[in-house]
Amino acid sequence: MLDTLDAAAVRRWCSGGLAALRRHQGEIDDLNVYPVPDGDTGTNLVLTLTSAQQALLAGLETDPGRETTPHGHALRLMARGALLGARGNSGVIVSQILRGLADSLAQVPAVGGRELAAALRTAASAAYAAVAEPAEGTLLTVAAAAAAAAERSNSDDLRSVTGAAAAAAADALARTPEQLPALARAGVVDAGGRGLCLLLDALAETVSGAAATSAEPHAPPARQPGDPAPRTAELAGPAGQRSDPAPGEASGYAYEVQYLLDAEPAAVDRLRAVLAGLGDSLVVVGDGRVDGPATWNVHVHVDDVGAAIEAGVVAGRPHRITVTRFADQMAGLGTRSDLCVAAAPADGGGSRVTAGQDTAVQSAGPDRAAVVVAAGDGLAQLFAGEGATVVAGNPSTADLVGAISGTHAARVVVLPNDPDTQAVANLAVAEAAQRGIRVSVVPTRSPVQALAALAVRDPERRFDDDVIAMAESAGACRYGEICQASREALTVAGRCRPGDVLGLVEGEVNLIGTDLLATCRDLIDRMLGGGGELVTLLLGAGAPAGLADALRAHLAARWPFVETQVHDGGQPNYPLVVGVE
Repeated sequence: MLDTLDAAAVRRWCSGGLAALRRHQGEIDDLNVYPVPDGDTGTNLVLTLTSAQQALLAGLETDPGRETTPHGHALRLMARGALLGARGNSGVIVSQILRGLADSLAQVPAVGGRELAAALRTAASAAYAAVAEPAEGTLLTVAAAAAAAAERSNSDDLRSVTGAAAAAAADALARTPEQLPALARAGVVDAGGRGLCLLLDALAETVSGAAATSAEPHAPPARQPGDPAPRTAELAGPAGQRSDPAPGEASGYAYEVQYLLDAEPAAVDRLRAVLAGLGDSLVVVGDGRVDGPATWNVHVHVDDVGAAIEAGVVAGRPHRITVTRFADQMAGLGTRSDLCVAAAPADGGGSRVTAGQDTAVQSAGPDRAAVVVAAGDGLAQLFAGEGATVVAGNPSTADLVGAISGTHAARVVVLPNDPDTQAVANLAVAEAAQRGIRVSVVPTRSPVQALAALAVRDPERRFDDDVIAMAESAGACRYGEICQASREALTVAGRCRPGDVLGLVEGEVNLIGTDLLATCRDLIDRMLGGGGELVTLLLGAGAPAGLADALRAHLAARWPFVETQVHDGGQPNYPLVVGVE
């Protein structure tokens, strides 16, 4: 049993946590809030922790510096590796939890129970701070419960504190369906929270030397007879994730302001309060540095641009400022804030700017590039043909940063094509900014939206205007998908059973059928019922022979004035992806 958490214990914890995630990877992957075959939370957490372990082992012999303890150095290496290897929303949040632990313990001479309790509180706060609109009943709730239990222990005994934290996390996980109706309807608990429970169990086991007792999944209470068994589902994460039970509301603000800020934490706390009163979609994330002034990435939607930037001047030194004016109406989607452009800050000073001014007027030139995430050989060829650099599906932060740097362009647009990848792309923005590369993320949710965005790209436009045009074009493209149900579940379209054919519109199950071709036709008809001039069909790896011809014939007969484009996308899990513009 350990009295303090030293560097060797951190190394054992990382190894034990990774081993636990690998053991339960399939359990978490196979279970999803939606009955579609793309659950990958377990895989994302394994890949994130693998990167953390690799960074930890590779850097232990490096000099931590005079102000960082050996255990603090180990935690910083682990957090940095997780940041660069983060995949998916849960991976991103776990990387912030590790950063919070490292920030709190880096200079603490000896880590006992009280020190760890304080660090768990800092970690939970870092996780909440990384999410624009935190939702309870998620990984965030589990982290907060663990921190609260550790604090209530009020003990210097490391074993008591880690045990209390792990037990409270498990209890909080079991209660997540009480907090999120979407979880209760699906009979599941949160997948990201399940992963965090495994990591806390591993920490308790590292400290005590005994196996943790909460390694098995926890069922939500009071299930009705005949309901499916409780499963895990990833619902925590930044706004825009498909399974988020509280999708972003429309933003009523006209401008997006983003900048890097060199400031002290206390000043940043005051800045958050000021910006929260000025607008919405507020995100403030720090880099966790201790070898110099901390740098924060500040993002907010406002009407008063000058006040938002002046608040940064009061807090510290804002730089690389970007102001983007949103279109009055994004075609087909209004002004949904989760489809607004997430832009990396451009070079600029800290002077006051009035609404309507751009602080980073960029001239057009050949130094632009696009990076697109694509799962499928056909899609990769399509995007490469549009002049984009293609990254394979489900990339890590380091994968995206490498692709961005590899373009050798000063200004890069990233198209993630998946809500889960968007969280990783946002981390890549900050990493690329440190290398002097300006990156904007157009949060495309489907490859058909990326095709629409690339179709309007114009190097003769200012970079900011070009990115806005791409975002508008992507937002005007509605998308649908066809897949096979992986399990029984209650959806908004009714109860589905394994093997049923599901038709999804904008990520939500709208149709349940038994025949693939018939469901494909019904999905296209439903989407075109709302209007449309161009239909794009992407055939997946599992598309049967003759599907393309049958759908062309249906469109020609039922919708003769609609233009149709058909491509072999080769995407897994989805035999058909539909775009309507």
